[in-house]
Amino acid sequence: MTAYVGGTTGFGPPSWTTALRPSSPVLGQLGWNSTIGQLEAWNGLTWQTIVSTAYTVSYLVVAGGGGGGEGNNAGGGGGAGGLLTGSGLSVSPGTTYTITVGAGGAGATSQAQGTSGVSSSIGALITSLGGGGGGGIATGGLSGGSGGGGGTTPNSVVYAGGAGTSGQGNTGGSGQHISGVSQAAGGGGGASAVGANSSGNTAGNGGAGSANSITGASVTYAGGGGGGSSAGGATGGAGGGGAGGSSSANGGAGSVNTGGGAGGGYSATDGGTGGSGIVIISYTGIQRGTGGTVTSSGGSTIHTFLTSGTFTA
Repeated sequence: MTAYVGGTTGFGPPSWTTALRPSSPVLGQLGWNSTIGQLEAWNGLTWQTIVSTAYTVSYLVVAGGGGGGEGNNAGGGGGAGGLLTGSGLSVSPGTTYTITVGAGGAGATSQAQGTSGVSSSIGALITSLGGGGGGGIATGGLSGGSGGGGGTTPNSVVYAGGAGTSGQGNTGGSGQHISGVSQAAGGGGGASAVGANSSGNTAGNGGAGSANSITGASVTYAGGGGGGSSAGGATGGAGGGGAGGSSSANGGAGSVNTGGGAGGGYSATDGGTGGSGIVIISYTGIQRGTGGTVTSSGGSTIHTFLTSGTFTA
């Protein structure tokens, strides 16, 4: 613990790290905490930050992906969880923000629509919407961050994919069953591309996700789930989308902590479960906040939340 006085350089208080704070502080004791880069004082119960200058952070918020549908005969792929990313988000030191990491939606097991994913958020500042569930028997896909793919029924009707949310994701593809000709469902939308429509007996692929380098490494998130088909399910979109199911295989699950949509099932096979979301907060310099798993890269501090928690700025 050090202090300094300089005739032309000013007066500086003692300094310490969070781990090496005074063990027996007295009321009003003042010091600079170099771990969080803030001046703090002992109020008799806890160390309280007394210099509260807002700072800005970058963020990635991905919601849970939608569950795959089960149709008659094919279910649509689940839409990817909504993806929001950016910089310049202002946070206030000492303020605690609730972090919600959305779960993936459940897959359908009885020729129904898949369940939509759960939204992810940073307090009231940023909210990404859960991906729409894939369509089931005689139903289209559900809307969401990205929309679920359309389902099928034996009547030649085209069932549309669910709508995506502007700035977060894309629309799901449509599905159609033409008796004796085709029975295939649409793919779920992804963060960077729409889900593909079914074509003949070929199900629609899931829309591609979006690559992001907030952690220092490029990772792709929020791919849509592939539609189901009797001829074999379609491919899930890059970024955690699950593959579509077939007459002998269930739809694939979306990957955990990517917001990937799940693959749709086929007739007696089930839709997959959507992938859970993720929240990442990053800022330049040494650690100032707490919460999540804390790492550093390229001169930035990174807080990664794989499950819900709190971030104290």
